[in-house]
Amino acid sequence: MTLPLNPAMAATEAPPVMEARRWLAETTLPAGLPLINVSQAAPVDPPPAALRQAIAAAALDDPAAHLYGPVLGLPALRAEVAARWQGAYGGAIAPAQVAITQGCNQAFCAVMATLAGAGDAVLLPVPWYFNHKMWCDMAGVDAVPLPCGPDMVPDPAAAAALIGPRTRAIVLVTPNNPTGAEYPADVVAAFFRLARDRGLALILDETYRDFDSRAAPPHGLFADPTWPGTLIHLYSFSKAYRLTGHRVGAIIADADRLAQVEKFLDTVAICPGQLGQVAALWGMRNLAQWVAGERAEILDRRAAVIAGFAGLPGWRLTGCGAYFAWAEHPFALPSEAVAKATLAQQGILMLPGTMFAPPGDPVGAGAVRIAFANVDRSGIGQLVARLAALDLPRA
Repeated sequence: MTLPLNPAMAATEAPPVMEARRWLAETTLPAGLPLINVSQAAPVDPPPAALRQAIAAAALDDPAAHLYGPVLGLPALRAEVAARWQGAYGGAIAPAQVAITQGCNQAFCAVMATLAGAGDAVLLPVPWYFNHKMWCDMAGVDAVPLPCGPDMVPDPAAAAALIGPRTRAIVLVTPNNPTGAEYPADVVAAFFRLARDRGLALILDETYRDFDSRAAPPHGLFADPTWPGTLIHLYSFSKAYRLTGHRVGAIIADADRLAQVEKFLDTVAICPGQLGQVAALWGMRNLAQWVAGERAEILDRRAAVIAGFAGLPGWRLTGCGAYFAWAEHPFALPSEAVAKATLAQQGILMLPGTMFAPPGDPVGAGAVRIAFANVDRSGIGQLVARLAALDLPRA
């Protein structure tokens, strides 16, 4: 007997990173070319030793670290986030307006569950972060594609034309996954005004804010005293402190919204993991200089990618920032075929643009995403050299 399957789940695409790993398992890599894996945006190195020691000390010496904690997170971590965000962005943020989650993906799912149900709609810029699209599909929410311009930045005027009676939210990710684009502050402010005026939520995912290239704050939304009525901010501790396996994210939103989020979190996970929260708090209090060094290294790799692709015939970067490069390829093949051929010929595992766009959308058909966080300058040089050696029919 075949058990029932939720039609919305059946219609949801398989996780792209897992699909790419299947390609890896099915492909014989070329001899003499070690794998260059630029498919996933996650650090592979462990946290610094001092942070690991702080985690170990909590595990050994604090009995409470092994028990259920508050559903919305440890009070000390919530207060630290509020204070740090006030210092970084200006404005007023209270600890009661902060919630801690099991990673930023859970943060997105939690806030979306409070905003939109089956038959509702949200605007997602294209190329989109595939997990955002997957949650919408699972929940029966219509993900309305919001096209981006040649600079991979969405246009508030275009978004305004797409808003309808079923629209509940606009989602922005900056620095962007998958394109790396850093949305200008005035564009983010225009989206905030649009959402506020239309009675929508603006969900601003700043998972990669620690690697933004700009010295000034990337936006001034928290300085607007009306922000709690419109803005929902998402963050991840995974990248800055290499805590991917500990799953620690954050939501900053109106306290009444977080009371609804609490229902979701209690049902799904009861509470965020204690040791990951201890690590995030210790990192925020002790690793500012170390994180600055991580940022400098990522920005240096970004510069190496930009320089390398500038000399790569036929290729064109349309976005590059944080961990990501969005590159248009010169081949007369769809991007999935190019990605598979690149793995087979040159031992490079990268994701095709079609994994980040609606079927048939040209923005995905001719592009690939390269996640370069785990490839140093030397590796980026090898990556560019191997791409130059690809033997595929050109457009």
